[in-house]
Amino acid sequence: MDYKYLCFKVQDIARETGSFIREEGVKITTADIEFKGITSLVTYVDKTAEARIVAAVKKLIPDSGFVAEEGTAGSNNEKFTWIIDPLDGTTNFIHGIAPHSVSIALKEDDKIVLGVVYEVKSDEMFYAWKDSAAYLNGNEIKVSVNSKEEHALIATGFPYYDFDRVDDYIAAMRHLMKNTRGLRRLGSAAVDLAYVAAGRFDAFYEHALHAWDVAAGVFIVQQAGGKVTDFNGGENWLFGGELIAASGNYFNQFYSVINRHLGTK
Repeated sequence: MDYKYLCFKVQDIARETGSFIREEGVKITTADIEFKGITSLVTYVDKTAEARIVAAVKKLIPDSGFVAEEGTAGSNNEKFTWIIDPLDGTTNFIHGIAPHSVSIALKEDDKIVLGVVYEVKSDEMFYAWKDSAAYLNGNEIKVSVNSKEEHALIATGFPYYDFDRVDDYIAAMRHLMKNTRGLRRLGSAAVDLAYVAAGRFDAFYEHALHAWDVAAGVFIVQQAGGKVTDFNGGENWLFGGELIAASGNYFNQFYSVINRHLGTK
């Protein structure tokens, strides 16, 4: 399998999808918004974008399966599985703000081997493939070298469900607000992870996530030299709904904070 070739083909698909999203962004009205939950929105743009991505990547690997947010295709234990979020940051998109992104990953058996995150507003393409470095628009990127909490800038997200953990979440935020340079909530987990890979953020954590939110971004972080675990230091971050991602130098210190507040008691 030529992973590099696949990665560049997927970038083309992500960029074409981003152009569609950009064009449709000026046409969206309140009548186009559907509610999967009070705070979880979807539009015809999400659904059409996903269908277009699925059709395009299916041509690259015809017998592949899919884990996709809008459910346009499924998986039946195929060797290759595409994990797709056609529009991560739908609420941002509806309101005409950045970031919102296209996120596409490829899993071979139980390992991710390719990740692409395309931030639509800024035209930034983050990507990596098996055994490669991580890249942004053709330039190699690496995670931050910072090792000090007081110099760290942290990204997080607010859950759309599973609100039983809000008190613990706020306790972790309270610690980080007091001891770091600050917290940012951008509204696209895929972009948060891409920014960790590029050294813009030192770390990211969130719970109530789905595989399509994180698969591509996590792989890019790992290829950029970062570390990713669940809140208990394990490997259940893809389907477990929670993750910590940080630069290698800062990970242990950051993990101790998140695990103390959000790990399994």
